[in-house]
Amino acid sequence: MSTIKRVVLAYSGGLDTSVILKWLQDHYQCEIVTFTADVGQGEELEPARQKALKFGIKPEHIYIDNLQEEFVRDFVFPMFRANTIYEGEYLLGTSIARPLIAKRLIEIAEETGADAISHGATGKGNDQVRFELGAYALNPEIRIIAPWREWDLLSREKLLAYAEQHGIPVEMKHKQGGSPYSMDANLLHISYEGRHLEDPRAEAEEEMWRWTVSPEKAPDAPEYVELEFEHGDVVSINGKTMTPAQVLTELNRLGGKHGIGRLDLVENRYVGMKSRGCYETPGGTILLKAHRGIESITLDREVAHLKDDLMPRYASLIYNGYWWSPERKALQVLIDHTQQQVNGWVRLKLYKGSVSVVGRDSKTDSLFDSTIATFEDDKGAYNQADATGFIRLNALRMRIAAKRKHR
Repeated sequence: MSTIKRVVLAYSGGLDTSVILKWLQDHYQCEIVTFTADVGQGEELEPARQKALKFGIKPEHIYIDNLQEEFVRDFVFPMFRANTIYEGEYLLGTSIARPLIAKRLIEIAEETGADAISHGATGKGNDQVRFELGAYALNPEIRIIAPWREWDLLSREKLLAYAEQHGIPVEMKHKQGGSPYSMDANLLHISYEGRHLEDPRAEAEEEMWRWTVSPEKAPDAPEYVELEFEHGDVVSINGKTMTPAQVLTELNRLGGKHGIGRLDLVENRYVGMKSRGCYETPGGTILLKAHRGIESITLDREVAHLKDDLMPRYASLIYNGYWWSPERKALQVLIDHTQQQVNGWVRLKLYKGSVSVVGRDSKTDSLFDSTIATFEDDKGAYNQADATGFIRLNALRMRIAAKRKHR
């Protein structure tokens, strides 16, 4: 007999989590609380409430929370202050949403007196790690139920058979084979995995992409956009003040229009396998380019280089589920300290899949001194003869080594 009385389930209302809901009721004979997070996936979420009600979930135990502003403000923006990229290309769109969902799962468990949480991540993926590391960091005593590591419903056919056996409504697309891809979307990106993409030799089909036009079909004229930064975060676009979620929504629109932000990547998963995925991150791609543009004139050289040295470690922490770890928090303090003087504007040119910085300035924090950098007469602002001693001192060890070789 299970000792678990109440479970909070991360619930999308799709086939997998609907089967999980019924399986939890039967296998654990416990009460279920459903939690559906709106992180900007662009789907109607109210059907999830109706499906939960059909399963007998109490109305007060159905949570559908709009987390878009919190997602961008407290997770996406802090990540981009570090110019975060995983394995040189991936902007961590899936990874960065998981700690927020874990946080809310734990909060709801505390609000409802639940003694466990549950998720629909498979035993092959990274998300199981991200959800559970986050949950344990926030509540070390929480119990976690991962059905994919317990049941024998390890294929789509078995899931459909279970759904039919237990009267779980199945959408027609699932009966007919469903989407050719496993997709995950939020306000930062949309990802595609599986089926056709499991052959890394095959080019992704053009029909797959949902947020971006192909660069070939993008407008023939470039578009210019100006972003205003305060302490490393965008606060306005083309002079219009916006909330964090509004900023990312608008950048997604602009980037998608110009075919910006597509990525085809074979990444190294936490569990040890290589996995091919395709991603659309139009707004994030623009944001990263703009942020580096404003940092180029406001950050000290060695501070900027230190940030670049730390970024791969920071990216790996997020990818591997350590958002709530002491080391990530410590790095964030340092990163946020560097952003106090990252203020000003950046002008970008968007054109056929590319985004370029074409102007930047900071009235209060620019370190660019044209009187020193000029190729014209600097009127003594910089003494070029000073470089002689600097070069000879830095060359000394190499000169000594070269002399030894020529003895």
